[in-house]
Amino acid sequence: MIALSIRTRMLLAALLPLALVSTLLAVFFMLARFDDLQQSYQQRTRSVIRQFALASEYGLFSANEQQLQSLVMGVLREPDVRWAAVFDRGGQKLVSAGDEGGLNLLVFDAREGQTFDPQRGLDGLAQPVFSMGLSLDDLYEGGTGKRAPTLAQLGQVQVVFSRQSLEGRRHTLLGLGALIGALGLAFGLGLAAYLSRGVIRPITRVTGLIERMGRGDFAEAHAARALVQFGDPLHDLQDNLYRMADRLAFSRDDLERQVTLVTQALREKKDEAEQATLAKSRFLAAASHDLRQPVHALGMFVTRLAQLSHDAQSAQLVSQLEASVRAMQNLLDGLLDVSRLEAQAVQVKPCAFALDNLFGQLEHDLRPIASDKGLRLRIRPTSLWVISDATLVYRILLNLVSNALRYTDHGGVLLAARLTQGGQQVALQVWDTGIGIAPQHHQAVFTEFYQVANTARDRTLGLGLGLNIVQRTAELLGHPLQLTSSLGRGTRFTLTVPRAQAQPVPLLTGQPEPEPTDDLRGVPVLVIDDDDLVLTAVVSLLGGWGMQVYAALGLEQARQQLATGCLPAVIISDYRLQDEVHGIEVIERLRAQLQRPIPACLMSGDTDSGLMQAAQRAGLTLLHKPVRPAKLRSLLRHLLQDRGHRHTLPDGDLV
Repeated sequence: MIALSIRTRMLLAALLPLALVSTLLAVFFMLARFDDLQQSYQQRTRSVIRQFALASEYGLFSANEQQLQSLVMGVLREPDVRWAAVFDRGGQKLVSAGDEGGLNLLVFDAREGQTFDPQRGLDGLAQPVFSMGLSLDDLYEGGTGKRAPTLAQLGQVQVVFSRQSLEGRRHTLLGLGALIGALGLAFGLGLAAYLSRGVIRPITRVTGLIERMGRGDFAEAHAARALVQFGDPLHDLQDNLYRMADRLAFSRDDLERQVTLVTQALREKKDEAEQATLAKSRFLAAASHDLRQPVHALGMFVTRLAQLSHDAQSAQLVSQLEASVRAMQNLLDGLLDVSRLEAQAVQVKPCAFALDNLFGQLEHDLRPIASDKGLRLRIRPTSLWVISDATLVYRILLNLVSNALRYTDHGGVLLAARLTQGGQQVALQVWDTGIGIAPQHHQAVFTEFYQVANTARDRTLGLGLGLNIVQRTAELLGHPLQLTSSLGRGTRFTLTVPRAQAQPVPLLTGQPEPEPTDDLRGVPVLVIDDDDLVLTAVVSLLGGWGMQVYAALGLEQARQQLATGCLPAVIISDYRLQDEVHGIEVIERLRAQLQRPIPACLMSGDTDSGLMQAAQRAGLTLLHKPVRPAKLRSLLRHLLQDRGHRHTLPDGDLV
């Protein structure tokens, strides 16, 4: 409901009765006047049609069409007449004049007829024409009696009238009535306003003061204080309100000064925090790169050390050293996965694939872990196909099943695929009989480095990054992930993936050839890195695999190696090199010098998403340090197989 001021209420109280009475009187008189106009119009039209019928009697009787045409033209000159016509007794039109306007008149009849078209405001009238038969004395028959007059219909006249002038007079009358009413209301409003000024002026002044105070316009409120007069009936109230406005203005100014000071202090703190964040990011980026370099070299040295023969005590120390290096590599790999997901550097490549192949790979990778803990790992075979990124789905399930095995001491772990949502979706479920997760921890377990049952940070229980990576990857794929768990009874994770139609798989003939263990022996490789320690570690590891290794600290030494007859089958280059030349440029220049697309890969301790995108544009595989030796060996095999490379040793053997 609209709130009205006191002055408005008083004016309405004075005007509403006046407006109501004047409106009722105006409506009454206008309706009466409208009725008079309507009756006058109808009487005039009936008079015209009847006179037209009487005047047409002789013309119809004598069949004088010229006289009838003159008569029709005379009728057409009457006001409001649009069309006139004369019909004979058979209903045949003899003469007409004017615009009929398409009005559908009554059919030919011996009675009067009338029709009306409200859309165009046309009236159609029809009047029959009769001959007046007179009784004459028959002198020759000698009759003295008289016969009654006889009536015979000679024809019919029709006239179409327009109500345009009638409507015009009505509109004029309405306008005049509205004008008179408006003048009356204006006079009443002026009179009421004049009489109410002395009554409501103080109240209006107080209302305006409170309104200005509500808007915070205290300066204008203070300026209006001079308008208060001592004879005003609300003088004390207004004076107190003005004093309160002064106090509020002072309080507001003081508060604004304090807010300005606090805002400035917060802005300075925000700038300091942003600078600290940038410094931290630069520090972490540099520390991450500098930390990955020695860890990368350490992993290469340990792998090479494990290839050598040792006694029992030394072998145990090497095994423990390998476990420590793997723990550091797992931590750095987890941090790398999180940073790549945060930087949105992971590209999703959806396609249709069979779940059974992915399940088989998971069973091959995780069966030894389950056997070491004495757990049952059940992976149900399935014939279902889904649409997603097979690599990312594999990483999600690998993390979930590994996590389940890690926190399960008795029983086992189940991986199964079930249809859901009417067969449109596939639910990939990982069940375990482990320790379970309390309801209050269901959200927290997906945060970084959070582990419910590992407050001592035992690295054998993981790092607390697996579920965070799982959740981020599921959100990237757009697949819902659900957690259901009961403390002490086990946990179930459900990943919902769109179903795909099964596709035919080509049959493979023959048995696959076993992968050779010495397939890299004798293959020439060029290694480029500006860190002596890392370069020595990589050269030592590749040499342990039997490869023919050429080392270079930068582009110039690599060119010198090529000049001395080095023809590498594959190039391994670090990204950051000497003289501000990066590895992608070095590989391109060496390929141009050799005039052939030599297979190559990059290794770097940088985790910047821009580097990942640059490597993808260059068509190069990027390995983040520390690189696992097994991963490096697998990549070298893949690069050599893709290029169809075959290297001929001096004795003629093919590798």
